[in-house]
Amino acid sequence: MMNADRLRFAPSPTGHLHIGGARTALFNWLLARKHGTTLVLRIEDTDVARSTRQSIDAILDAMEWLGLDYDEGPIYQTDRFDMYREYVAKLLSEGKAYRCYCSGETLEAKREQALASGAKPKYDGTCRQLQEADESRPYVVRFHAPQGGQTLFNDLIKGPVAFENAELDDLIIQRSDGTPTYNFVVVVDDATMGITTVIRGDDHVNNTPRQILLYQALGFPLPQFAHVPMILGADKTRLSKRHGATGVMAYRDMGILPEAMINYLVRLGWSHGDQEIFSREELVRLFSIEQVGRSAGVFNPDKLIWLNSHYIRCGDPERIAGLLVPFLTAKGVSATPGPYLHAVVRSLQERARTLVEMADMARFYFLDGVDLADDVVEKHVGSEMLSPVEMLAGRLETLELFDAEHLERLFKGYCDETGIKLAKVGPLVRLALTGAASSPGIFEVMAILGRERSVERLRRAIKELGSTVAPQ
Repeated sequence: MMNADRLRFAPSPTGHLHIGGARTALFNWLLARKHGTTLVLRIEDTDVARSTRQSIDAILDAMEWLGLDYDEGPIYQTDRFDMYREYVAKLLSEGKAYRCYCSGETLEAKREQALASGAKPKYDGTCRQLQEADESRPYVVRFHAPQGGQTLFNDLIKGPVAFENAELDDLIIQRSDGTPTYNFVVVVDDATMGITTVIRGDDHVNNTPRQILLYQALGFPLPQFAHVPMILGADKTRLSKRHGATGVMAYRDMGILPEAMINYLVRLGWSHGDQEIFSREELVRLFSIEQVGRSAGVFNPDKLIWLNSHYIRCGDPERIAGLLVPFLTAKGVSATPGPYLHAVVRSLQERARTLVEMADMARFYFLDGVDLADDVVEKHVGSEMLSPVEMLAGRLETLELFDAEHLERLFKGYCDETGIKLAKVGPLVRLALTGAASSPGIFEVMAILGRERSVERLRRAIKELGSTVAPQ
């Protein structure tokens, strides 16, 4: 049983927040919220050459978009270098670490020699027994790892895991420029921050025995470990750019809602019976790290789109309207949240799968006029429908209540009088109003556009088509 007193999410700011990283953040967040405990956000920026402020901002923006708040942080490793040096000095003074003066060229030669002989290319311990320190020469600091026995731990997802210590080398804990390395600082950070459970991707499994040995050497209590299986593409290889977007915010820009992404990510490796759709509150209540499967999850964009269409369909129109505005702006449409946009959203919620699609579908509501697509005209419009639509336009001008119910009643009354089927006149009306062969219901569209614009569009289409359409 896990002890979720303190958890952490610790991304490296060397790029966007990857789908896999977002899922790890989500699992930590769910457990912290379920148990009412602390979630720490730590930015692992010791790789100074590759860490950027832009990447840090991208991670923070993604966390905010997903709604994954944290209780402490962000804490930056680069602000803690003095503390890391103190722990390096502690290991050196206790004989649990040593200075290594081997040059890069020497190490590369040893590596090639080991590979040529079929041996594992690990450090051979040349400097392990040196007695005198030579501060005038460049050096790295290596951990003095045990050469025999096993390092064991019980993974909350994978179960018992064992590593032979003979397979582990004396890892570098401080570089020649004085900066600490990942495996060392993550141990110091997790221990000094009181992290009780470490949930991370299973690409870190091989780091775990080295980190456990460092915990033991420093006299720190061990946390629990849970290594989450990787996310694969449809071809069962590791998810990469060739499978499509891998950054979380790219999906926001595609018009995915954060609740759809949360729902999708949690189901990549975790399940609760056959249930597919979960509210955030349900996830907090039901999620358990012990129920995360051991097999890799396969990223399926179609499933994400299906979930997104559900959340668009069931979402609050006013909230979706606010989210839609930047997508409309990107289409050259100026719109602000308000009753008109809310009505537009309601008319499209059953049809749009993404906010990008909704913005495309919504454009006609905001244009001064619509273009009549030639292929649609040719397929759906005959000259015999121009006169009926002209008659309907006249009746629309005098309709007392211009809402969908009364519009439908007017059209049906006209069709009953004339014997013309609504299916015959409807396509021309739809084309005149929207410029397309498909749209929300024509009565709903007219009610949203209003009397003046509806009549104006109908008459403009009649005039434009009068000399171009052929009898059918």
